Amino acid sequence: MQQNDAEVRYRALFEAIDDGFCIIEFFDGPDGPLSDYMHIEANSGYERHTGIKNIIGKTLRQIAPDEVDGWLELYGGVLATGKPIRFERHFVAVSRYIEVSASRVEPASLNQVSVLFRDVTSRKKAEAALVANEAALEQRVAERTSELMRAEEQLRHAQKMEAVGQLTGGIAHDFNNLLAGISGSLEMMQARIAQGRTGELDRYVTGAQGAAKRAAALTQRLLAFSRRQTLDPKPADINRLAMGMQELITRSVGPMIDVETALAGGLWACFVDVGQLENALLNLCINARDAMPHGGKLTIETANRWFDERAARQRGLSAGQYVSLCVSDTGVGMAPEVVERAFDPFYTTKPTGAGTGLGLSMVHGFAGQSGGTARIYSEVGQGTMVCIYLPRHLGNAETDDIAPDPQAVQPALGSETVLVVDDEPLVRMIAVEILEDLGYHVVEAGDGPEAMRHLNSDQRVDLLVTDVGLPGGMNGRQLADAARGVRPELGILFITGYAENAVLNHGHLEHGMQVMTKPFRAEDFVRRIRDLLP
Repeated sequence: MQQNDAEVRYRALFEAIDDGFCIIEFFDGPDGPLSDYMHIEANSGYERHTGIKNIIGKTLRQIAPDEVDGWLELYGGVLATGKPIRFERHFVAVSRYIEVSASRVEPASLNQVSVLFRDVTSRKKAEAALVANEAALEQRVAERTSELMRAEEQLRHAQKMEAVGQLTGGIAHDFNNLLAGISGSLEMMQARIAQGRTGELDRYVTGAQGAAKRAAALTQRLLAFSRRQTLDPKPADINRLAMGMQELITRSVGPMIDVETALAGGLWACFVDVGQLENALLNLCINARDAMPHGGKLTIETANRWFDERAARQRGLSAGQYVSLCVSDTGVGMAPEVVERAFDPFYTTKPTGAGTGLGLSMVHGFAGQSGGTARIYSEVGQGTMVCIYLPRHLGNAETDDIAPDPQAVQPALGSETVLVVDDEPLVRMIAVEILEDLGYHVVEAGDGPEAMRHLNSDQRVDLLVTDVGLPGGMNGRQLADAARGVRPELGILFITGYAENAVLNHGHLEHGMQVMTKPFRAEDFVRRIRDLLP
């Protein structure tokens, strides 16, 4: 009676184990002594973790004839030495990865080994996906870095090779730091998922997103330097812009700096990206503040300038009419050799950690991309003046638009049909899911010809969202023109990783067309969609 009770308890314990468990017994076969083994005990977990039914009584050569040598070596070693082992292995016969612990059943004369295992296929696939994503990210960053290194074609004089080396080192340093934050967060997420501690994932997600946003900001600053950022130029009044920013600048430079303005009457309009010019002006004011650690005077001035051939040539411009926006300070000034290199990327005279060396190069690149230039006038001990020269626009400046409060705008649910065209599957998938979550019907295409098949059909399409740099012989701008040919009132949103300005007609977009730069926030994307839909 007691023996039966013990056997019942043993069997209950045996079946209570969630993992797979079995006992195998070696025997002599046609291929030699201990050349095969039979499963003499197994719990129900065996079938759950391998998919093999009725395993008791089956031999190794019956269930995995192509893997006999590998399994015999592992378990035969346990039987021969008595040393337990732990390992992971691909069980090819059942197309699963299993994690195994094996030990000898004593006495050794029984020729038995106990095996405890679990199916870890899902975990292995997740690990492989993480590795692949990290590798893809590193490859994309390497590709982008390579593009940025080629972007600046006019690194000057004998310092060209030195500037290229400095650029490479700066990019590698900053991006490696950001990659460390992203990959470290992914690794910690993987570890916490394996531990079942999913409540701790948010902070790692937040950390990875923060690093990705800083990488995007760094890319935009580098694109500004290389004159490849996406601009949205409009006729603008530089005086109105400077007056509108005076309070922000005063607060930014602090109470030790007196801020003055000298704004020209009758100032000509410029055709410029107002947001980027505001960034450039604030950047120059911050630099001026840093040059005056003990206080001083900062002056913002504007003027109409008419350059003849000689004066224009000195500034690297074509002869003609320009508007100047200058920021001057009473600070320490710069030596001639510092002025010569001040626009080089990652060049800075500030202490480590106090500046990236991209501020002035970004201003210079933006001015050049806008058809003008930037120049520095400085003497040691006498202060510095940095001027941005922009071409005159023969027209009136636009009045300020009141920007919507991002917190107040709630994306409305939609029912229209949106055609999303992007050759990058991940970007296309994210855009599609954002729109589908809001109720839009979404049609996808990977290139221009595929998109035109949808547009030439009777299918409803209310808005076209297209990447600018598409493969297949038709870029995003060409697709938009073809789409307007068959659907003249179709709204179009261009999505671009950097400014293919010639493709986008140098910012002169037709009515019902807008452009966004990757990466973008979901709420900004949805707001643009609503603006363009009828």
